Amino acid sequence: MADLVMIAVEPDNGVAPWRQVRDQIAARIGSGTLPVGARLPTIRQLARDLGLAAGTVARAYRELEAAGVLQTARRHGTVVARRVVPDEAAQQLRVAAAGYVTSVRALGFGEEAVIAAVRDQFRDPSTQGMPPP
Repeated sequence: MADLVMIAVEPDNGVAPWRQVRDQIAARIGSGTLPVGARLPTIRQLARDLGLAAGTVARAYRELEAAGVLQTARRHGTVVARRVVPDEAAQQLRVAAAGYVTSVRALGFGEEAVIAAVRDQFRDPSTQGMPPP
């Protein structure tokens, strides 16, 4: 089972806890720390470990499943999904972009500031994102 102890949720940072969990899991998948097929803790276990409500972790898992990053099978639990084909990757990009725009709007940023921040991240070699298709 994947070790997600390194996830830290900061309640006062302005980003919803479920988004923090989602983004940190996605970053670990993107960096290869969580490889395809890696099994994640149950929702209840991760919620307990992080001191969150189970519904908070469930939402993060659902979002990652909807994006095709995770898959859940009753018998095998939640695992990192296989790499996606281009059409699925484009859909994942749209889902991720929608989530990002929602977050940055809630923080009060406008389009130009957000686009500049994204450009900076693409230029930063230390940025870890989702794996390419």
